[in-house]
Order: sequence, then structure tokens, then C-alpha cells
Amino acid sequence: MGRFSYEGDAKVELDDRVLAHLQVVIGQKLRRSEPFFFTWRNDASLGDGRTTVWLHPQASLVFKFHGSRQPTLNRAWLEALTHTANSGTGLYVVPEPAGSGTGEVLLG
Repeated sequence: MGRFSYEGDAKVELDDRVLAHLQVVIGQKLRRSEPFFFTWRNDASLGDGRTTVWLHPQASLVFKFHGSRQPTLNRAWLEALTHTANSGTGLYVVPEPAGSGTGEVLLG
């Protein structure tokens, strides 16, 4: 499990594969100076609610991966995540689309 940290305070643990996809989507949005919301569900130990942060180009973000290998990225999943990031509700994790073997890309 990797970890996404925002401004040193808000943190969430995510699977490395999910985190790698989020890093690409968040990086693309912030490179274009497009601020947006990012929402995740909290762990049950934190009350089982959700956290939303406002991501902007000056924010302090950390993507900490558990493993050392860059996962193969699913282009269809990147597009689905980007679609949520561009919506009024902002970015949130959606399930990975099935049967997307032809749309995989390797970064890194």
C-alpha cells in the first residue's frame, strides 16, 4: 500500500497501482494549472467518512509507493479518472475498466 499526502496533514493509503494512476491524472491537471477537488473514503478507524482536499499547483503533495516497480498504466482508467477530475465533484477513485489490455501504457 502506498500513501498520498496533502499539505502534510491529510493522508490516505492506496494500492500502488491506484496511486500510480492518480499521480498521472493529478500531475496532468496541475501542469495545466487546473485546480480541482480530490475526495477519498476514510479508513474505518477514522470514522468511515470521507475527506476532500482542494488540489492546486502550489499544494504540497507526496506520492509514497510501497513497491519499487512502476505499474503498467491502463489508458482507459486514466481517462475515466480524468473525467471525474474534470467534473464538478472532482477526482475520486472509480473502478478500473475491465478488458483494457490494448490500452496499457508503461511510464517511467
